[in-house]
Amino acid sequence: MARWCYRHRLVVLVLWVGALFGLGVTASSAGTNYAEVFSLPDTDSKRAYDLMRKAFPERAGDTDTVVWKTDEGTVRDAAVRSRMEDALAEIGRMEGVGAVAGPYDERGAAQISEDGRIAYAQVTFAEQADAVPKALVQDVVDTARAAAGDGLQVELGGQAITRVQEPPTGTAELVGILAAAVVLFLAFGSVFAMLLPIVVAVFGVAGGMFGTQLISHVTDVPELASLLATLIGLGVGIDYALFIVTRHRKGILSGKDPEEAAVAALNTSGRAVLFAGGTVCIALAGMLVTNLRFLDGVVIGTSLTVVLSVLAAITLLPALLGVLGHRVLSRRQRRRLAASETKGEQVSGLAARWSATVQRRPRAVAAVAVVLMAALAVPLLSLRLGTVDQGNDDASTTTRKAYDLLAEGFGPGFNGPLQVVVDGEAPTGLVKAVEDTEGVAQVAAAPPANGVSVIQVVPTTSPQDVETDRLIDTLREDVIPAAGVQAHVGGVTAVSKDFASVTGDRLPLFVGTIIGLGFLLLLLAFRSLVVPLTAAVMNLLAAAASFGVLVMVFQWGVGLDVLGLGTEGPIASFLPIIMLSLLFGLSMDYQVFLVSRMHEEWVHTRDNARAVRVGLAETSRVINSAALIMVCVFLAFVLSGDYGAAMAGVGLAAAVALDAFVLRTALVPAVMHLLGRANWWLPAGLEKRLPHLAVEPKEEDDDGPPAPASEEKAVDGAASVVHGFVRTPEGEPVRGAAVTLLTPGGRQLDRVASLADGAYVVAVPSPGTYLLAVSASPHGARAAHVTVGEGPLVHDVELTPGGVDVVS
Repeated sequence: MARWCYRHRLVVLVLWVGALFGLGVTASSAGTNYAEVFSLPDTDSKRAYDLMRKAFPERAGDTDTVVWKTDEGTVRDAAVRSRMEDALAEIGRMEGVGAVAGPYDERGAAQISEDGRIAYAQVTFAEQADAVPKALVQDVVDTARAAAGDGLQVELGGQAITRVQEPPTGTAELVGILAAAVVLFLAFGSVFAMLLPIVVAVFGVAGGMFGTQLISHVTDVPELASLLATLIGLGVGIDYALFIVTRHRKGILSGKDPEEAAVAALNTSGRAVLFAGGTVCIALAGMLVTNLRFLDGVVIGTSLTVVLSVLAAITLLPALLGVLGHRVLSRRQRRRLAASETKGEQVSGLAARWSATVQRRPRAVAAVAVVLMAALAVPLLSLRLGTVDQGNDDASTTTRKAYDLLAEGFGPGFNGPLQVVVDGEAPTGLVKAVEDTEGVAQVAAAPPANGVSVIQVVPTTSPQDVETDRLIDTLREDVIPAAGVQAHVGGVTAVSKDFASVTGDRLPLFVGTIIGLGFLLLLLAFRSLVVPLTAAVMNLLAAAASFGVLVMVFQWGVGLDVLGLGTEGPIASFLPIIMLSLLFGLSMDYQVFLVSRMHEEWVHTRDNARAVRVGLAETSRVINSAALIMVCVFLAFVLSGDYGAAMAGVGLAAAVALDAFVLRTALVPAVMHLLGRANWWLPAGLEKRLPHLAVEPKEEDDDGPPAPASEEKAVDGAASVVHGFVRTPEGEPVRGAAVTLLTPGGRQLDRVASLADGAYVVAVPSPGTYLLAVSASPHGARAAHVTVGEGPLVHDVELTPGGVDVVS
């Protein structure tokens, strides 16, 4: 397929552009039909909601609030009253505004604070918040705030008002893409190579968004799905293309023509991308076991985007590689390639040195990594799930100022009232008992409507305060049962509390499901019980540490001012499930790319230390680059204007950074060094029963042109290997040293070049004594007889400048 896409690149490009254009036109014509379907069956707040619908079947549009405060006198003064009545009357005449309920009539007396300095009016639109035109909302904001001045402060709050405070759509995405472009350019040194992953990601994300928009017309998809799909699509789309382009460039630099390099890259890294994309989709599908139906649309939107990103990486990318040819290399690399001065893209010296350090000191590296992750995970012990509201907005926003004014004038609980809903008439005893309950600021019992009574309860504490949660428990468990009446506690705050409880109850099943599925996939891929078990433990450790960072930032407020994210509060109830799905999927990606290279080396040499060292040295740079891109994309969503999206972005950025830079680069290889050959243990009976799944098959001599037939035969029929390091007397690795294995009579059996960390491996056809010759300019040359038995032989070589061995 890769070869076909490469050779028919214009056809592939036309098909992709046409498909994206067609999807875009269709989606634009159809519009969006996102549905915020939220249901918590078998909860007290859901039963209260059902009774409320029975009492008030005709719901109006979104209701927002205009709040004003005077510095002198009261809001009843003629000067203040005339200005605000004129502004409210003008708002009421606007097309799209259904009603305006102000404080200056008989029914509005309760809308003025006790000290008379703060008042509010409720503006009800004809549509729900997402359907209200932004131009209308802006007119309302401008008209209301025009009345301010001369000691009068006017602010507005509500869901519709929030929409005009958001940065322009696409700001976060654009910033994320620009940051990714910088990282890619530094990694590749080529503008064309930099653009490839970005183009692939844009095609995948755009296709996913248009597709999700169309699907919203046939099933319930929340608007959150579009945001999360963009978040995950940009990250995985760029990362998957990065892995393939890196392998493709390595193939060209080793002497392959661009077509063969592209085919080899897709047949190796491309297969790993398919596997990694599948693990992400499986992790996302794990949300379905929670039975929270509003998440179904999130699963559909995000999974579709991941699938299209993978499809773009394995079809569109080879076509683009065909268009660019050698231009995927930097100019310097093309000049060196033309002059035959390069035999492969170098693994950075830092990566090779770090890999050697992990091998020499695995216990120390593992201890430091575990202590760091454990320290970051400690704040998780104080995790509190809840709701985020406009009280968490930045202090400079009008919604936050309106929230604070209402809390100042009418109490902190005014922003999140509770409703005690009774099927029938509410007994006087119940109203009195609720009123006398500790933590209740005021109570208002409305007359029955359609056989349902509603008691409005304003707590003394804010909606996010833990005392408000305790008040809800007291009403449900003590006050209502003691009154001997069937009643339920509802309202936004009660719904949020119930959602947090349901999420906590179902989280173990969810985590167990995605951990189990990930374990099975890695078991099939790497034929090992220990590797997937290690991955599962590491994933749990990454999740704990990343949620610890979330608690520190958003619950404790550490760094919130720097990020410009408002004030601290509980962690959003929906975040654990969504964030864990994305985290487990992305963690599995890095595990696959890291361990697949180790597994390839293990299959060839049966030397665990070499497999782990080479795998880390050759993949750490690309994994760290990919992680840095993910971190940039996720952190860019701090600019989205959505507090929940910013929370998800910071949490995922922390998770990816810790996973890549601490776990996959340090702890995983250190643990694998300590476990030794046990990493690859699989019971013989299980080995026979498991189907074979080649995630990343062995490349055909990726470091150079095809070997002569005689050498291929020697390698294929090898009974064992000789391997080790080539170093200087100072211990520095020697890259590119020619290592040749010969028979005692001088016939060449195998010839390789040492890697960046000085490692080499040559194939031995059968046990016996051979001649091993090593040379590298200007380091000199060495030769020695080596005797190989049934197993691999470790033989390190030290090259001294000017030194030559004579062996007879």
